[in-house]
Amino acid sequence: TPLSRPVLTPFYALSQAWKAGFLMMTVMLRVALIFVSVFTMTFMMRKIRQAKMEIEAALFWVIMALMLVVFAVFPSVADFCARLLGIYATTNFLFLFMIFLLIVKLFSMTVHISQLESRQRELVQKMALEKRFKEEEEEMKDGDERRAAGTVSEQVQ
Repeated sequence: TPLSRPVLTPFYALSQAWKAGFLMMTVMLRVALIFVSVFTMTFMMRKIRQAKMEIEAALFWVIMALMLVVFAVFPSVADFCARLLGIYATTNFLFLFMIFLLIVKLFSMTVHISQLESRQRELVQKMALEKRFKEEEEEMKDGDERRAAGTVSEQVQ
């Protein structure tokens, strides 16, 4: 009878995959996520201690690594997010999530670089104007000294 058979919808397929354990992360993936996260956090902390990176810049990477640890230690969080977004495999969600975060970081870095280039252009123009102003002052002083020296020599004669 039609009522005894389940309706084949994407949600039904998703629930069956969930029950079968296809959406769960493998132990190897979880270990890799934790390893990469710990390595990233260690690397960032070392760069901060060596004063090669500011805390604000490293904060993004540390937070991203912590999120990976959360997903690795509690895979149900990543599975829930994947199901919420309609993504069939948790690994696909993790890849999509990381790509999205990296695009956001790239955009913010592009904005920051644009601001730095604008600031650099302003500083170069300011330095050029100051240099020209100093040169003009020196020329005016040299001209005044020559005129003063010329009047003294005329008085001596």
